[in-house]
Amino acid sequence: MAYRILRRPWRAKKPLYWGMVPELAGIIPLLVLFGVQQPDAFRTLFWRIGFENKLNSNPNMILYAYANHQPLPTIPFVWSQTLTSYNVAISIVALFILLAKMIATIMQVFYPLFGTIVGLCMTALFTVSVYGQAGPDYADSRYPSPVAWYIRYGCGIAEPYNAGKSCMMAKGTFAVTVYMLSVFVAQSAFAIWAMLPNKELDMMEDSDDDDDYHGPKDKGVAVEMQPTPPNPQVPFTPRTQAFHALERKLPFRHS
Repeated sequence: MAYRILRRPWRAKKPLYWGMVPELAGIIPLLVLFGVQQPDAFRTLFWRIGFENKLNSNPNMILYAYANHQPLPTIPFVWSQTLTSYNVAISIVALFILLAKMIATIMQVFYPLFGTIVGLCMTALFTVSVYGQAGPDYADSRYPSPVAWYIRYGCGIAEPYNAGKSCMMAKGTFAVTVYMLSVFVAQSAFAIWAMLPNKELDMMEDSDDDDDYHGPKDKGVAVEMQPTPPNPQVPFTPRTQAFHALERKLPFRHS
């Protein structure tokens, strides 16, 4: 019995199959929500709303830096174009990964090792997205913001700016992102569980290899050579030869 890293069977197949359903149910909304926010549907507006309510830094900090010939400040990740593009990218990557997993599962080559690697990578990617959407803003020491205002508070702050629906969309996007993060965490845990040593699975794996690489003799099946029966031949006599010669000489009769 040897521990296999690559070709390990899954401990259960149904969670592997059905686990792709909630994954697909979260990817489709994220593709739409992240795509709508590209390139700047309401990011700068939310930044300005937060500043006017003394909840985060000033979105005009870059203009002030240019006007005063000062070094450009670092834009908080939550209000940056980088986060918006990043979210669109990971939603596309997640869809591609899901399609690849479906194909690999059908072809029976999606092993727990691959599931562990994919699950941990997607968990890391969506952790960054969750952190970015709810990320801190300490660019202005007067108005430190540990969490974005549209997550800490209700969307009533955005109503005077006619941004109530956009605020609800941002909160919904954050909720779906957290949901996807939980899905990938669960998938990673399931794959890691399948990677743990298991005597029954390891013995099953060894027996499968024995069946593949050993012939019938190793399985205890005796193969015996059966003698080939001789082909029966028609006995040859002088009378038989004369009969065939006479038959060739007879004229063909029409009925």
